[in-house]
Amino acid sequence: MTRYKLWINGEWTESESENTFSVINPATEEVIADVAYAKRSDAKRAIDAARDAFDNTDWSQNYSLRREVLRKAAKLLREDIDRLAHLETLDNGMPIGWARRFVLDTAEFFEYFSEMAEPLEERLDDRSTVYYEPIGVVAGIVPWNIPLKMASWKIAPALAAGNTIILKPSSQTPLTALELGEIFHRAGCPRGVLNVTTGKGRVVGAELAGSAGVDKVAFTGGTETGKEIMRLASGNIKNITLECGGKSANIILEDAEMQKAVTGSVFAIFFNSGQVCTAGSRLLLPESIHDEFMEQMKKETESLTIGNGIADPDMGPVVSSEQMEKDLRYIEYGIKDGAELVTGGERLDIGGRGFFVAPTIFDSVDPTMRIARDEIFGPVLSVLTYNDEAEAIEIANDTRYGLSGAVWSKDVVHARRVARRIRAGTMWINTYHGAPKHAPFGGYKESGIGRELGTPGLKSYLEVKHVMIG
Repeated sequence: MTRYKLWINGEWTESESENTFSVINPATEEVIADVAYAKRSDAKRAIDAARDAFDNTDWSQNYSLRREVLRKAAKLLREDIDRLAHLETLDNGMPIGWARRFVLDTAEFFEYFSEMAEPLEERLDDRSTVYYEPIGVVAGIVPWNIPLKMASWKIAPALAAGNTIILKPSSQTPLTALELGEIFHRAGCPRGVLNVTTGKGRVVGAELAGSAGVDKVAFTGGTETGKEIMRLASGNIKNITLECGGKSANIILEDAEMQKAVTGSVFAIFFNSGQVCTAGSRLLLPESIHDEFMEQMKKETESLTIGNGIADPDMGPVVSSEQMEKDLRYIEYGIKDGAELVTGGERLDIGGRGFFVAPTIFDSVDPTMRIARDEIFGPVLSVLTYNDEAEAIEIANDTRYGLSGAVWSKDVVHARRVARRIRAGTMWINTYHGAPKHAPFGGYKESGIGRELGTPGLKSYLEVKHVMIG
């Protein structure tokens, strides 16, 4: 069993609390690592290290060094893909095939943003120039659902822009984030530029969000936590990026290609055991094709393989006993509120251990039901029917969230018109879950503030300065 310390100022260091917490394999419930439990004082040490690296080194101006560090980190990730993917699966439970893909995605993000590590300015006219400059010290707070890839969404643009960063991973899945500290050190990253602190969100996360020594918070996670970070960040009016929850509508139009839409809808909700903020957790079906679609959907769902992620099934466990209990509780809500349980609805016994929830589908769901309104973050699908397109759009927009969604139709022009009427930051047509590195990602309403990825993602880590000649 591995013992992890904190990564602060370019080295492994013990927490001042000298306490640790255990990391559990959700497929077997076995302890796979002990990790240092950071205190507020440890978070402050990380902030001081990041501040010193930003204020007293040439990191923020050394574009060639930033490019080289990000490229070397990508190379090291590729060389160590087998070990890192295995570690990600043990930590999170995801199928090993997806874990390998996410290691490669992370390397690609580092390479993509390395090309953006260059002076950025815009000449408006003979007298006015706009310069983009690094913000300073960034706190990146990331969730447990896709740990390594989510960490890269913060680290890559923050470092490419010339900032320094303190990464705070989830206590449930901190291992690959901690590995990144040493990987960047081996890539030539100066001391203090990248720090990783582990521990409770209400302790470490709160210190990072509230500290006057932090200039920006970039957060991915639940909406209620995002609201608290926003409140804490107001102390020194921090720059913030929030990517929060979702309850995405997956809209099937009457002329959709049936089999493609069924397969896409199964993937939309059950990918990563439903533990993605963009999950297509509300399936909107027209009355005219409802019965045929549901018959195929049920059959395809029940054919999914479920098991330990190391065996590379279609679906692994959920991340923790707490998440499993939440999923099962919402399944009970669905039954009590009068929805029709089509398939699933139970904890699965796979080897006698692990946090496995059967892929679950509810039909005859009313838009007011809890399973249709709350983000469950598990393999639970709500199916709602509609009579016409206007009703489908109304149902899709009847949510406090606005992160993503999809439209399925043979008529792409028509599908695009429908997609434009949905209040969400990302809409897919005849596909689901794509997040190209060059395209902005983020949400409307309570799904967040700001955008990640692409040029907008880079600019969210930069200040804008106008210089004018009189």
